Amino acid sequence: METETRIADILSPTLNLMGYDLVRVQILGSQQKTMQIMAERRDGVGMTVDDCADISREVSAILDVEDPLRDAYDLEVSSPGIDRPLVRPVDFDRYAGFDAKIEMAAAIDGRKKFKGQLLGIEQDLVKIRLDEETHQLPVSDIRRAKLLLTEELLEAASQTAKG
Repeated sequence: METETRIADILSPTLNLMGYDLVRVQILGSQQKTMQIMAERRDGVGMTVDDCADISREVSAILDVEDPLRDAYDLEVSSPGIDRPLVRPVDFDRYAGFDAKIEMAAAIDGRKKFKGQLLGIEQDLVKIRLDEETHQLPVSDIRRAKLLLTEELLEAASQTAKG
């Protein structure tokens, strides 16, 4: 099992009990490692510095016991931000209607990069509209995906922040 997946499996239950969803675990660096934990509140309210500190304390205690990385590392806890990465299947449905950029591991319809409006996910296929054409992209072949910063996304984030 990949290290990042193993760490996510270890941390997710605790974060869920705390009221957060784990978005992504990422290990960066070869000499000095950094473990990035990206989480969001389950109630939809924006993350605060206190939220990140609470998560950091809990996660540190768990990682000290489980020790999934043999080497020393720095721990970073953050929110996904407005132009967030799309990493879980639920993200593609949740942000349907917004613009995204998706990079594939292998070419689909003669291209690896897609930039357009997300239409959601159906049977492990992400649907995205570019101009007037709809493409279906296998989730398993997505290398990277993220929302694009647009007026619509900023407006939606502003409405969410107001509650």
